[in-house]
Amino acid sequence: MYLITGGIIVLEKGLLEGYDLLIVEDRIANISRTGERNVDCNIEVIDAKGGYVTPGMIDIHSDYIEHMTAPRPTSLINFGLSLRETEKELLCHGITTMYHSLSIFKSVDYKYRPIREPENVQKMLELINQTHYEKHLVRHRFHARFEIDNLDQVDNLKSYITEDKVHLVSFMDHTPGQGQYRDMEIYKKTVRSYNDISDEGMSVIIANHQTKEKLTEESIKEIADLAASRGIAIASHDDDSTDKLDLVESFGATISEFPITLEIAREAKNRGMFTMAGAPNVILGGSHSGNLSASEAVDDGSIDILCSDYYPAAMLHAVFQLSSMLGKELSEMFKLVTLNPAKAVLIDDELGSIEIGKKADLLIIERLEPDHFPVITTVMVDGKLIQQTNYRI
Repeated sequence: MYLITGGIIVLEKGLLEGYDLLIVEDRIANISRTGERNVDCNIEVIDAKGGYVTPGMIDIHSDYIEHMTAPRPTSLINFGLSLRETEKELLCHGITTMYHSLSIFKSVDYKYRPIREPENVQKMLELINQTHYEKHLVRHRFHARFEIDNLDQVDNLKSYITEDKVHLVSFMDHTPGQGQYRDMEIYKKTVRSYNDISDEGMSVIIANHQTKEKLTEESIKEIADLAASRGIAIASHDDDSTDKLDLVESFGATISEFPITLEIAREAKNRGMFTMAGAPNVILGGSHSGNLSASEAVDDGSIDILCSDYYPAAMLHAVFQLSSMLGKELSEMFKLVTLNPAKAVLIDDELGSIEIGKKADLLIIERLEPDHFPVITTVMVDGKLIQQTNYRI
């Protein structure tokens, strides 16, 4: 049993001061005025020291595990080591539930990562699944990012779904000339940032990707229906037109990841889809691909969710930056990384907000002087005190 006192509690509908949180076993048991409850010897008191008490952050799109496992094209770190070291980092950034977004690509001509080989994806998937049954720090989940030209891996994806080893499915198409790479110059610049490729070589790469065979709409819908039957949410990636939204809605997508323009983000939101942008986009002041500005879209009300994408530290800082820069309520900005992603992946009955009866996944966030830099000082997962950090002068 724990009693968290002396903090500013970030609730779904606002900030609450002068109240304590009682944690019993893995649940939030009570929210009461400070001093109302007699503290006995069985309760450990945690002083929030004026910091914010928030839900643990839920990251539903991050390929950071790929970077940790394959930091170089010729380097493949032990998978177990990579996963355990990654979760230690995630704690420091306040991410208590991580949907590891492993890419199931058929081929990439310019940015090879050995972790994306089918046998390595399966190996990491099995390790993520195994964490449910052994000691671990954060909740590990598997987000299957399926490139729609990867016909060879359809049966494997279906098996992973039926074995309950997949927790989110997104369908991706990185063909140049549409989606993320609708601007061909951005595509060429991206390719050349990894390899020195001639104009002739670039033309061959573009032609290969534009003529490759892809899954039919019927095949995509078959996979999506299978996932939906297991209670798994479906996401679309890089929506760039209303026609694309029509298509992804037809096979049950409820999440629009990284809509390319503000107009498409608005349209997806108007259709009832959850819309997502990358927190690094906020920190950087814009998209690295020259697409939608996350800050502008949040200000517009057309983005529901922020994910870490490739930089876990960005989620915490994006929340505070948006609140300060846009003049938005802090509780509303926290929903971008807590309650809204929980709703999108259908886990909000247990996680995503501070409510009596919900799981006690909690953070204490202090702000360091002189620049009010936000830092995670306490992390609790499933009612267990996982980590405390004490900054010193």
